[in-house]
Amino acid sequence: MTTLYPQTWERTLHSWAHEAWHSVVAPAPRRAVDYRLLDRAYAHCAAITAEYSRSFSMATQLLPRDKRRAIRALYAFCRITDNIVDGPNGNAEAVLGAWRHTALAPEPPSYDLAAVAWADARARYRIPMRLAEQLIDGVARDLHQWRYTTFDDLAAYAYGAASTVGLMSLRIIGFDDAAAIQYAIKLGVALQVTNILRDVAEDWRAGRVYLPAEELAAFGLSEADLAAGRVDSRWRAFMRFQIERNRRLYDEAWPGIALLKPDGRLAVAAAGELYRAILADIEAHNYDVFSRRAHVSAASKLMRLPGIWWRNR
Repeated sequence: MTTLYPQTWERTLHSWAHEAWHSVVAPAPRRAVDYRLLDRAYAHCAAITAEYSRSFSMATQLLPRDKRRAIRALYAFCRITDNIVDGPNGNAEAVLGAWRHTALAPEPPSYDLAAVAWADARARYRIPMRLAEQLIDGVARDLHQWRYTTFDDLAAYAYGAASTVGLMSLRIIGFDDAAAIQYAIKLGVALQVTNILRDVAEDWRAGRVYLPAEELAAFGLSEADLAAGRVDSRWRAFMRFQIERNRRLYDEAWPGIALLKPDGRLAVAAAGELYRAILADIEAHNYDVFSRRAHVSAASKLMRLPGIWWRNR
């Protein structure tokens, strides 16, 4: 097994994960199970997943039914949380507080289908409550923090926004070795950084700069360059550095897939590889993330699946 030698930011993230991993798990609901309601709730979460992430919807299709439904309920929980923070509502703090209460309740109201499915998935797969709380707290950072100085700062944000999702997914997919935890943390950071590199222009318009200020300065860049959407030699060198590190994170996270239960490995591998392909699209368009949003076409995703299966054997 590959041994990882954590950097400072990794040790911090591992301590947060350890604290959450051993916290109280979601209690089972006391009321009788309404299977028709659950079917509608899980179908609602599948629709949310398909609407917001075709890549994730495609990847999770490779899971067995029960795990697929639970993972999509987890996605819906995360997506609704993110939408509250990113939405136009001027009272996001209050709305998020109300959603936290509903989303973490063992028996949420039957009219909130996403919360119903998520409560069932949490209880069924014994997902620690603290991980869900860390996700909400991590996403909520966007309400009061709009700049990051170092990569360590950014990694801390990525833990809350993405590594927590990987850790909750571990509970659903299952694993054979606790070492899978460290790999899930790293994959979450890799996925979130890919998001950030893809969405530089969109985030700028929202008033946010996730790119570490120290690293921008090291390449002679400033926020004025982001505002101008300037793609020059400095920006290309900066993006090459970012993409190289991001790919290294994916590579270092990859051995963790072998520690998952066999019926979940291909889905996780596909999700990671399809997201990683965004980096190649950024390169193919000369690192211009200002005039277009990097993406991978549906046809390209389908063409990649056999190769992902082969590497994942």
